[in-house]
Amino acid sequence: MGDILFINKILWSITTILMIYSGIYFTFKLNGIQFRFKDIFKSLKKSNNDNTISPFETLTMALAGRIGVGSLAGVALSIYIGGIGTIFWMWVTALICAPNAFSESVLGVLYHKKDNDIYVGGPSYYINYGLKKKKLSNLYAFLIIITYIFGFLSIQSNTITKSITDVISIEPIIIGIIITLVTSLIIFSGVKGIAKVTSALVPIMSLIFILISLFIIGINIDKIPNVIVGIVKHAFNFKALGMGIFSTFIIGLQRGIFSNEAGIGTGAIASAISNDNPVKQGLLQVLGIYFTTLVICTITAFVIILSNYNTLILNDINGIEITNYAFSFFIGKLGNLTVIISIVLFAFSTIVAGYYYGESNLKFLVKNDKYTFILKVVTLFMLLISSVVSSNILWNFVDIFVAVLGIINIISIFYLRKDIIKEVKNYKDN
Repeated sequence: MGDILFINKILWSITTILMIYSGIYFTFKLNGIQFRFKDIFKSLKKSNNDNTISPFETLTMALAGRIGVGSLAGVALSIYIGGIGTIFWMWVTALICAPNAFSESVLGVLYHKKDNDIYVGGPSYYINYGLKKKKLSNLYAFLIIITYIFGFLSIQSNTITKSITDVISIEPIIIGIIITLVTSLIIFSGVKGIAKVTSALVPIMSLIFILISLFIIGINIDKIPNVIVGIVKHAFNFKALGMGIFSTFIIGLQRGIFSNEAGIGTGAIASAISNDNPVKQGLLQVLGIYFTTLVICTITAFVIILSNYNTLILNDINGIEITNYAFSFFIGKLGNLTVIISIVLFAFSTIVAGYYYGESNLKFLVKNDKYTFILKVVTLFMLLISSVVSSNILWNFVDIFVAVLGIINIISIFYLRKDIIKEVKNYKDN
């Protein structure tokens, strides 16, 4: 385990440098594209073309991938391991790394390809057709399949199971079976079916969670200023010869990227199913980053910090135990129910979107539908067994692969920066 943690730290140090550099570079080159709020909200409007997947559906698919357990369990884990200062660096990550999400989504649409009656794309496509790096594109596609099918989806299933078994006495494998059966009904319906499910689930799950969270924050509104001051103060903790702030920064960035996925390329996969303007899709993904980090992650963090979470002693921590505790601390059984409903909807929508990310990259690697069917079977099997696997193993596994995906993707979008800048210029001129 020690070697895995060491590798994790090294990879995330590299990823951090690349993400920040790229984010700052594109912020200046694209004239602060992430701050053009009028254009961002205008991008929700559907264009008058034959687009079968609406901008709202591509946004909700990307949000379904983003607003998973990273927004609930991941935030809690971040606070528990790195302190409340990590939340400040999550905010910073959202603002600085939003141009990375914008850039990858522009390229996702620019280099997408027609697959029967839908479009497919993402980093594997623009690395192959833009950079002309076939081996690197194959590596990225392979890593996405491994990371999502064996990692992200497993964490979602594991977290759903833990959130329920913490409150209700039930065998984990039973929950795993239910998750597997429901998922099978959706993933066999194709990408349009997946888009429709996520466009229905995301607004419902977000509204439920936001309203309950705001109620808790509202009854503690007098404490919020101290919470904000505490977050900023702990973000600049210079104890231990500067290692305190460095550790807090890395964990905040790591969990921020894990929750909003800015820069690792998955937003480009969701955007690529659209035939809309590339810049519009890029702006939509910026909106997705802000909503995930500045709204969902922030209100989750506030509720946790307001509770007595630091009295908990936990083993094999997933993070959801802390979130569950925080909500029940304020509203009892209703809090438990809120977390269970939210995590089931959040995690399940991520399972559905994450499966599509894996499938689209498998189609990039091999054109035989037989392998797609095998992927579906493997996905369902992983969902089943991950309901009883150790949480620590899953989190460490995913962290390493996300870092590698981020490194490949950021380097790729930087080399294709002329295409991005050109698209933005054309968008302004029209």
